[in-house]
Amino acid sequence: MHNYLTEEAVQMLKNEIEHRKIVVRRKINEDLKEARAHGDLSENFEYKAAKRDRAQNEGRIRYLERMINTSTLIKDNTDTDEVGLGKTVTLNFIEDEYAEDFKIVTTIESDPLKNMISIESPLGKAIYKQKLGKEVIVECPDGEYSVRIEKISLV
Repeated sequence: MHNYLTEEAVQMLKNEIEHRKIVVRRKINEDLKEARAHGDLSENFEYKAAKRDRAQNEGRIRYLERMINTSTLIKDNTDTDEVGLGKTVTLNFIEDEYAEDFKIVTTIESDPLKNMISIESPLGKAIYKQKLGKEVIVECPDGEYSVRIEKISLV
């Protein structure tokens, strides 16, 4: 899967990397130093936990750096009546006869529990750059369904 990131999302990732390199690394190194001082490392839970934390932190840093390096920078250039990044869209689910609001975001910002959907999700792909009032068919692993774009706002 290819990731698209906005300049804001890239900056958010860079901030997390910097925090992990400066703050989290320092704390883990202090924990390791303190755990080593307790003696026998073979049965030292604190030492093992600090080593595990260090591995997880370094893995996260590598993951974030890889995400930045392999992603495509995307800028929203949609018209005000088109679904675009950062916009909130009211969708009418035609078969179920109900409407719901969704914020359109990049993968890194997505949070389905808060109705923040990625432009790379099946729903996001289907509605991205579509015009207000358009009825769109969404294809997903379970089949397909139809939505109509009822409202688009910059909130």
